[in-house]
Amino acid sequence: MEENNEEVKAIEEIAVEGNDTIKIANEAVATYAGIAVSEVPGVYGMSGGFAGITEALSGKKNLTKGIKVDVGEKDAKIDVSIIVEYGARIPEVAFEIQTRVKKSVENMTGLKVLEVNVHVQGVHAISAKEEPKDDTKESVED
Repeated sequence: MEENNEEVKAIEEIAVEGNDTIKIANEAVATYAGIAVSEVPGVYGMSGGFAGITEALSGKKNLTKGIKVDVGEKDAKIDVSIIVEYGARIPEVAFEIQTRVKKSVENMTGLKVLEVNVHVQGVHAISAKEEPKDDTKESVED
């Protein structure tokens, strides 16, 4: 029986070639990086690619949206495109992304991460519709 689960596909793409070589697919590394980025405070969302259409049609969140990975034999280079939340300190958010992505990918794949480049594509400003209502304010009556 054939399964269409994306996680299973990512695992299947890790193929053993010969006796001593393991090839890890770019998509598998991008998934680990995407999970790490999604946990960083100040990141509103990912940017780039046709993932928005894929998400709309499938109803599933695409964890690799906005992530470009170049995997070598024993190393990886990762580019992350993000949209930050308004008020977030961009250098702090970018540094936290670099730290978490590097740690996650190296721990889960054994690859040495040579670089994590963060590209800030925009800032998400809170609109009047999205502002949280403060019900603690008391009305003053005369």
